[in-house]
Amino acid sequence: MNFLAHIYLSGENPEVKIGNFMADSIRGKQYLKYPEGYKKGILLHREIDTYTDAHPTVRLSTKKLHKNYSHYSGVIVDIFYDHFLAKNWSSYSDIPLTIYVDNFYDLLGEHYEILPMNIKKLMPYMIADNWLLNYAKLEGISKVLDGMNRRTKNKSKMNFAIQDLQEYYDEFEAEFTSFFEELRVFSAHKLKSL
Repeated sequence: MNFLAHIYLSGENPEVKIGNFMADSIRGKQYLKYPEGYKKGILLHREIDTYTDAHPTVRLSTKKLHKNYSHYSGVIVDIFYDHFLAKNWSSYSDIPLTIYVDNFYDLLGEHYEILPMNIKKLMPYMIADNWLLNYAKLEGISKVLDGMNRRTKNKSKMNFAIQDLQEYYDEFEAEFTSFFEELRVFSAHKLKSL
């Protein structure tokens, strides 16, 4: 899953949300140096990623992309799934997405000191271009894929994946909807047990 899903699946604890958001920047046992809430978020992120990568429904989605994007397929599906979460947000939350996203950006500011340097560098772009809100639109997803392609020095060709999203849109959405219900249950259970 990508940023929006990880934040959403963190529940209400601000430290868990921040920990989950920054988890990809925390390697190995480095998480042990963080306070308890952040640790929980980092570990939750890892559990979500492991569960997602092995899930048969997610594999159906990545299979559609594998021929053209190889090992980048999983990253692309994560981005597609955030699109469907943002697009259908009102099915998952009573808080409007605009307010939810603004609250999260405020949270990043409040926890700025604990964020890893690469997250601090990413933040201004994320907020200025309002990534989390713009996931709901195809143009927003297209921009994200363009940016990811640039980060791979144009090797991934991820910028073309918007065409795959449009071609298999209903299938990807059905796969997301089915999978996300299971992931919500899994994440809620993990959050309690961590």
